[in-house]
Amino acid sequence: MKREGNIKISSENMMPIIKKWLYSDKDIFLREIVANGIDAITKFKKLVDMGEAKDDGGEYCVKIAVDKDAGTLTVEDNGIGMSAGEVENYITQIAFSGASDFLSKYEKAGGDGIIGHFGLGFYSAYMVSDNVEIFTKTYRDEPAVHWQSDGNSTYTIEECDKADRGTKIVMHIAEGEKEFLDEGVIRTLIRKYCSFMPFNIYLSYKGDGKDKPLNDTHPLYAKNPKDCTDEEYKKFYSDTFMDFNEPLFWVQLNMDYPFRLKGILYFPKTRNKLELERGTVKLYCNQVFIADNIKEVIPEFLMLLNGVIDCPDIPLNVSRSFLQNDREVQKISKHITKKVADKLVSLFKTDRAKYEECWSDISNFIKFGCIKDGDFYDRVKDIIIYKDLSGKYCTLSELIGEENKDGDKTAEGEKPAENAEEKPADKPAERKTIYYVSDELRQAQYIKMFKDAGLNAMVCDNSYIDPHFITFLEYKAPDKLKFARIDADIDGALKEGDGEEDSVIASIFKDAINDDKLTIKTSRLKNAAVPAIINVDEITRRYAEMGQMYGMSEGDAAKTLIVNLANPVVAQLKELEPEKQKFAAGQIYLLAQLSFKKLSTDELNELIANDLTMMEKYLK
Repeated sequence: MKREGNIKISSENMMPIIKKWLYSDKDIFLREIVANGIDAITKFKKLVDMGEAKDDGGEYCVKIAVDKDAGTLTVEDNGIGMSAGEVENYITQIAFSGASDFLSKYEKAGGDGIIGHFGLGFYSAYMVSDNVEIFTKTYRDEPAVHWQSDGNSTYTIEECDKADRGTKIVMHIAEGEKEFLDEGVIRTLIRKYCSFMPFNIYLSYKGDGKDKPLNDTHPLYAKNPKDCTDEEYKKFYSDTFMDFNEPLFWVQLNMDYPFRLKGILYFPKTRNKLELERGTVKLYCNQVFIADNIKEVIPEFLMLLNGVIDCPDIPLNVSRSFLQNDREVQKISKHITKKVADKLVSLFKTDRAKYEECWSDISNFIKFGCIKDGDFYDRVKDIIIYKDLSGKYCTLSELIGEENKDGDKTAEGEKPAENAEEKPADKPAERKTIYYVSDELRQAQYIKMFKDAGLNAMVCDNSYIDPHFITFLEYKAPDKLKFARIDADIDGALKEGDGEEDSVIASIFKDAINDDKLTIKTSRLKNAAVPAIINVDEITRRYAEMGQMYGMSEGDAAKTLIVNLANPVVAQLKELEPEKQKFAAGQIYLLAQLSFKKLSTDELNELIANDLTMMEKYLK
């Protein structure tokens, strides 16, 4: 007998709200309807395992059919099905969860894999449909049921002639949503939301009978790592992320206590080494896609990776779109961070050559992670490597020759004396200055001077993150380390002896340059070939660069011209007549500027004119 009734919602205005606002993306309706079918199959299999239902031997699956002519999209499962009373409870009372009721009844048997909230998930169909029908038959010996509603708070329910167990949802697609009658669109949505659902999903178009399984019911991340090959990892990566560049390496997550978690995180090749590129970490719950890059589970810096994480224990809200606040989520996030750090440390210790080979691709990720996550920094701080002036990779301790394995102070490559005198405990350790290069081409002359003097420096090749990371390292060890760019304090690093002042030479350059903002000093440097070099103050330069980064006034870093008294040309300046002194001093200054930065148009024109003048005099 056909009956009519009202959908039981707390307010007559709830239906349009559910249809429009329950989910953040309209196309997520397909995930909900298919996931409900998967739930229904899972429930029935549980009853079979408990001996309360009989397996008919057929394949458990969900079938999707697109009929463009009829304007319908159909999703059918062969799961537990529903009786008329269950349809009344689980469909017409939206706030009632079929899965919750099922679990409370069979909680002793366990309910793994049941997602829940069938009623709310079902109503997502109305985001794209103007009428929805349900044809369902329970596994028990009861009549099949036909239910339908146009989504306006009324429904009809009656018996029907459906013969097979399970539920068929027929969505009559609304006029403005016809894209969901396109096979390609549906195939894309299945790939996005249903790729790893645990029962086969088939798609047929216009009833042509050419059913095609579209999902992987046993994804690689769900397998034991011991059973996975490198080729399988690579194939899973390319299939999942459509990236046909092989990943550098990967981390497989596999744990059952204190929470269940499986997944694979891939370190991709970096396409642009100068910027931090966001990857995609897909979050699943019982093989049902939830969302990409959920920050509560995936720390921000791990979103530079590509990966898949499946955690049945994450506390989701009714729409599966957002996480509820929960301490367990924080534990999951910390565990994922720990496993990634452990993988990096293991690779460094067991295959340093490969680690160094990958460094240019993973350095941004590691540095960003250290800045963002203190626990991650504590785990990886000793495996952060830097390229030195010879192109060799070394840790910070190796670069400065700071410690051996026992923690004794020693120069790199030297063994500590057996009876080395211990430093008094109350005497603070010397704060070390570490020089760094930010532009190997522009700072080439400084690099040459350092090499000639037997000094070393670390090479920073990322203008985006390295300045922040250097400041971060100083913050972590304020009494131990300080960093200076290779053109900062060059006098202190390269001078010969205790320094030497020549007021006459300094006066010659002051008259020639006529720049009140420029400090001029004289010193005897180790490299006599260089007549003068620009020295910049590290702190004021950093503030100036920070101002540029945030669109503030550029400002100028304090600059000092170091005139090298050991240079033969400089040594002859006193013997020249004033006009030639001024000419030579000006040219030396322009050459120093050229080694320090790009010359302005006026400076470049002056340098070229002076060169031509000298050539003309030489050729006469």
